[in-house]
Amino acid sequence: MTEIITEKQRQFNNAMEKFEKQRGYLWVGHIVSFINVGFQIILTVLVFQQSIGLLRQVLTFAVAYIIADFVNGLVHMYMDNNDDYESFAGPLIASFHLHHRRPLYKQKSIFAVYYYETGSKIWLVFILMAAVAGVLQGIVTGVAAYVLLYFCILSSVAEVSHYFCHTPQPKFVRLLGKAGVLLSIHYHTRHHTEDNVRYAFLNAMTDPLLNIMAKIMYSGYKNTTDMHYACYIGKDTENRI
Repeated sequence: MTEIITEKQRQFNNAMEKFEKQRGYLWVGHIVSFINVGFQIILTVLVFQQSIGLLRQVLTFAVAYIIADFVNGLVHMYMDNNDDYESFAGPLIASFHLHHRRPLYKQKSIFAVYYYETGSKIWLVFILMAAVAGVLQGIVTGVAAYVLLYFCILSSVAEVSHYFCHTPQPKFVRLLGKAGVLLSIHYHTRHHTEDNVRYAFLNAMTDPLLNIMAKIMYSGYKNTTDMHYACYIGKDTENRI
């Protein structure tokens, strides 16, 4: 086990060296942010031309909320346990793990957080592109179009929700956390103090299911990926203190 950890630490350090020296990796987040937010705007304009009525609007938003909480939590689970540092995406994977080493964010406006933190969601680029193409071609319409739109936007809102668990909270955010609309600091803390639990970060309503899946699929991050950065002495990611 010790030999495996040592090898993974070497791979992690090599991956972070690439992340710091090869500027293409540093630009990935900026490019993804631009594409995600840009396509969210385009999708909003396209979808809002369709009318589905108030009741369906409420129902589609609720469904999208549940799906966004689950999918973003599932991706979080996958990434927290991903140690493929020697792959092409290895430097991005390694830099992602540093959020457990330095959980505190630099303070920014809500709009800046929404924009820049969505840069970690490479997977969302493909969903947004497919959604825009589907709506333009008339394949995706009505309720399905609105579910996709709300899902994509709420996936970025999840980053804002998570951000405020690691930085001072405005009063209205605390109230939303207590109401269960967003993630609360008290609830999310156990993701960092315990192991392999509480991955969801929009409002964590799907965590009971995600916790079961995590127990089946992974052994946890405390004795694996959290150990891989133990010997790393380089820079942390630019969005953290």
